[in-house]
Parts: sequence; structure tokens; C-alpha cells
Amino acid sequence: MEVKISPSILSSDYANLESELSRISNADMVHIDVMDGHFVPNITIGMPVIKALKKVCDIPFDVHLMISNPYDYVDSFAKAGADIICFHTESSSNIQATIDRILYLGKKAALAIKPDTPVGDVLPYLDKLDMVLVMTVEPGFGGQSFMERVLPKIKAIRERRSDIDIEVDGGVDFSTVALAAEAGANVFVAGSAVFGSDCPCDAIDTLKNNAYSAL
Repeated sequence: MEVKISPSILSSDYANLESELSRISNADMVHIDVMDGHFVPNITIGMPVIKALKKVCDIPFDVHLMISNPYDYVDSFAKAGADIICFHTESSSNIQATIDRILYLGKKAALAIKPDTPVGDVLPYLDKLDMVLVMTVEPGFGGQSFMERVLPKIKAIRERRSDIDIEVDGGVDFSTVALAAEAGANVFVAGSAVFGSDCPCDAIDTLKNNAYSAL
């Protein structure tokens, strides 16, 4: 299973996003959190920023929609430059219809679950998904501590489908990345561990090596 690191620009310098992206040239994906102030308390960025960043970055965009009605916006995010569109089981949109729309648009579909959401909520859709995102913190804020109690969900998903990408988001650092990898995750969202480093590329390499060591 290939290990992938998806640095979260939520922890980057928003005043200098183009230069921040140049600091993570060895990243496998760029994780972009979209928050609507309703599904989660915070509000972040939307389609215009993603469209602008796409012009200066050729790393695939891993767009995490923390919004109430993702179905209504998948066309716009696909057009803006999202390569992977991830939305939550807990949102108000019909899950299957939203997955189908993402795939119709030629994008990869991912489904996310919060720490307290039963893993069974995502299992019926595994055959249509490219990735499952298991939140290891409550969505909406950066800098939270990794929740080890979520690890059994990762194991359950991996047991059901060995070839799917399983992403973890929240509190991922040089030690917790190994815990998540041991449970079966292979895609790791890291914010402060990468952008808080003096050399983000080295941080990405270390995260990847630590994950591979635990697999």
C-alpha cells in the first residue's frame, strides 16, 4: 500500500499561499479544508481560492468539504480544480447521489466520518469510493490532539476493502502517523507538523518513512 502525505493548508500562511505550496513540492496531495460556518463553526476558503491556487500548483487537490449541502457544490468545486472531493456522511445531501455526481464529473470520490460516527455509516458505499477519510479529531479546528479511540474504525474499513485509500485527518505528527498506519491508514493529513517545520519537505519525508515503518 502506497503511503501518501497530504499537507493541510489550514496550517499554512494564508497571506502567502503560492509560496507555501512551493515549500511542499514532494507532497502527494494538498489538503484543502472548506468550511461553511454551518456544518462546522469556522469559515475558510471556497472555489475562487482553489481556482487561483490550481494555476500555480500541479499537486493533486484533496478537497475536504465540511459543508451542510455538498451535492449543491460539487460541480463548482470540480470546475475550480478539485481532484478528490470528500464530503461527510453527516451532511444533509443524499450520500449515493453525491458520490455519483462526483464520479460523473470525472473526479475521485471520498467520504468522511466524524470520530463519533459509526463506521457502519460508510461501509455500504465502499465499492464506489476512491478514499475514506476517518477524522481523528472533531472537524472544524486545527491543532487538536489525535484520538486513538478512532483507530478501530480504520481497521474495520481496511478489513472490508484492502485496496482503498484510507485517510486520517487531525493531530497527525511524527508519532501518531505510525499509530494510524499500523491500523491500516495510508493517507495522512498533516498541518502544523509540515507547515510548522523549518523544512516542510523534510517533514513530509519523515512522516512518510515513519508510516512505512509501521505498515
